[in-house]
Amino acid sequence: MSAAQSDTATTAEPAPRPRLPPAARPYLPPLALYGAAKLTGLLVFAWLLTYAGDYRRKDPRFGGGTHWWDVLSSWDGWWYLQVAQKGYHPEPLRPLAPGGQFTAEQNSVAFFPLYPGLIRAVSEVTGLGLYGAAILVSVVCSFVAAAGIYAVVAMLAGTRAGTIAAGLWAVAPAAGVEWAVYTESLFVAIAAWTCHAVLRRRWVTAGLLAFLAGLSRPTAAVLIGAVGLAALVTLLRRDSRREQGVAAPLYAAIAAPLGLLTYIAWVGWSMGDPGAYFALQHKAWAHYFDFGAYTLDVLRNVAVGHGDYLFAYSVPDLIAVQIVVALPFLVALMLRKRQPLVLTAYALASIVTILGTQQMFGNTPRYLLPVFPLLLAPAAAMARLKWPGLVVFFSTAAVASGWYAHYVIFELGIP
Repeated sequence: MSAAQSDTATTAEPAPRPRLPPAARPYLPPLALYGAAKLTGLLVFAWLLTYAGDYRRKDPRFGGGTHWWDVLSSWDGWWYLQVAQKGYHPEPLRPLAPGGQFTAEQNSVAFFPLYPGLIRAVSEVTGLGLYGAAILVSVVCSFVAAAGIYAVVAMLAGTRAGTIAAGLWAVAPAAGVEWAVYTESLFVAIAAWTCHAVLRRRWVTAGLLAFLAGLSRPTAAVLIGAVGLAALVTLLRRDSRREQGVAAPLYAAIAAPLGLLTYIAWVGWSMGDPGAYFALQHKAWAHYFDFGAYTLDVLRNVAVGHGDYLFAYSVPDLIAVQIVVALPFLVALMLRKRQPLVLTAYALASIVTILGTQQMFGNTPRYLLPVFPLLLAPAAAMARLKWPGLVVFFSTAAVASGWYAHYVIFELGIP
């Protein structure tokens, strides 16, 4: 080798390091904030569980386990893991003896198939057990959801507000289920990117995502309705119809409800009753739309310090009351921001459905987790703060969330 060749070889620059695509770089700050806040809350939750030790004396199916992390797969998580392992076994409703809270035996078909299907698929591909696969699915979906919230809010209020919105979702009441064996992270990931697709006028994508949402949980009905309403308004307006055409919005409106309708129809056919899914929810879980009668009953009782109502859990219920009292203010701020139709319709329909349904009142914060459009106005207001103030806020909220967003729902109530 010549001297020139030797010098060239020794002075050659190292190979460039792989870099993130430019389109992915804006997502780093919101995802870093989200991950740091969530991890802090989880560690505080683990410390509280270990300090109290109550989970060791509980049934692993109902908030207990050998290790603190077992709590994350109890309650609804137990059902999802059963479906992932054994599949469904639909059969006609079995009545229970009168006098209890429930009048029919519970059945796994009450839990929609997308999440347990992903658990089983990830377990098969990675070799993880079902529990590990479930946590992996939830954690990955939570980051996808945070990215979707950021994308929607950043489009309407700027990147700083989008980053703050992702952080607020990490410390929201009941956010502990985002990294547990629950469907919130999966559903919010789908919902946020569905709304983003509608805002970007990507109707085919919106229709497909809404279809998937319908396979994840029954509350997807509000998202499906919001997509259908946005598509209908687009079709009725001459200018938007000329600009976006007819086929794509029509496809979104038709495709969106098919997942939900298909699963409910399958449950009805398998159980021998077209309304079997709704009968199961009513009789086996005491969940049904009552036009807000149960919510009013809880508010009356909590206001005077009584617990004479179904599913009474004092601490979660008190937090839920505070959230419900704050809802009119949050809705007013949302309406003042004049958000796009799909976001406003999705948020308002979700709130009406939640407050108008008899279900565990202490879980109201969890049911509201998917209503991310409520975060836009607070995030936009907080975007005016300087970073030192935001650091103090999120540090404090992340630590506190280990109690109010994690421990309260898993150990002081039923998530």
